[in-house]
Amino acid sequence: MSDKDLYGILGVSKDASDDEIKKAYRKLSNKHHSDVNKGNKESEEKFKKINTAYEVLSDKQKRMQYDQFGGIPESGSGGFGTGAGFQGAGFNFSGFGGGFADIFETFFGASGEQGAKTRYAKKSRGSDIEITIQLTFEEAIFGCSKEISIIHLKGCSHCKESGAEPGAKIVSCSECSGTGEVTTVQNTFIGQMRSSKICPKCYGRGEVPEKKCSSCHGEGRTKTSSRIKVNIPAGVDDGTTLRLSGKGNAGSFGHESGDLYVHIMSSPSSKFERDGNNIKTNLTIHISQAVLGDEIGIDTIHGKVTLKIPPGTSSGTVLRLREYGVQKINSSQKGDHLIKITIDIPKKLSQKEKGYYLELAKIAKEKGKGIWGKLFN
Repeated sequence: MSDKDLYGILGVSKDASDDEIKKAYRKLSNKHHSDVNKGNKESEEKFKKINTAYEVLSDKQKRMQYDQFGGIPESGSGGFGTGAGFQGAGFNFSGFGGGFADIFETFFGASGEQGAKTRYAKKSRGSDIEITIQLTFEEAIFGCSKEISIIHLKGCSHCKESGAEPGAKIVSCSECSGTGEVTTVQNTFIGQMRSSKICPKCYGRGEVPEKKCSSCHGEGRTKTSSRIKVNIPAGVDDGTTLRLSGKGNAGSFGHESGDLYVHIMSSPSSKFERDGNNIKTNLTIHISQAVLGDEIGIDTIHGKVTLKIPPGTSSGTVLRLREYGVQKINSSQKGDHLIKITIDIPKKLSQKEKGYYLELAKIAKEKGKGIWGKLFN
């Protein structure tokens, strides 16, 4: 399987729905996560590929471009990396650097220094990070705090994100003369064509450090491992995604950081079934309890409560304990606890029990209850 076969990496078909892609991603990322496979290099590589595949296939625009042109989109842009686009058909758009957006900017006036600065600003924001964490049933219901470990890009403290060694100057880029872009002329079948692209030396910034920072090598940020506390609100469900603003990768040279997306996986309960904010359980009662009614102590997620069974309750009846369900996220309201009643019909009777049922049958006959009367015809 090719590393560029994103559908194959996630184990889904090309016509897979968004939900199928999300489920496949959650399952594989949980299996190969670094917290589960510490020190396993093979799992670490698989985890990276899984995240790359999900980043593309979960984004409608990137997926459409991938399906159409076959390459892997560059992170944070609409363009494609090696092997993508129209290059096999005799066209070469590599000079445009930033994909289709840069092509349009070049032809329709967004070129020059301002165009380069605009493209640089778009690309300088830090990329987002996605992780998956596993919660118990109770942690998802009542909320909790989790401390997680992430590897991300963080602003360099040595150079204070400037990219320059402390004391060194930031100077105008000699490659683009401070404009942030370079212009090239290409010969085409319709004549010469001028095109502009982001400067490969300063990446559109227009300036470079006179001496690069010895810690980050001029990048303004370094890769590091951090522990982050995630507050899980009460009521999150399996498949919920939490967004932690600014907790992703640091932006270039002090620009805005990306976000951290935390995907929640919740374990099921052996006692309760969750349906959104409602809790469902089954309760089997004796036929006498169904006929005469009763009060029974039952377990709920909030502790033991008394359930009142009305006289004449039928099998299949659903009784409701209001607001004994799951708290709605960021609200004081709760769902309900729904109890489905099943009546236990005895298969074997003692002589004494049989006598009681025969007495009941006689009474039913006397009251004209047709099918009961057949017992004595």
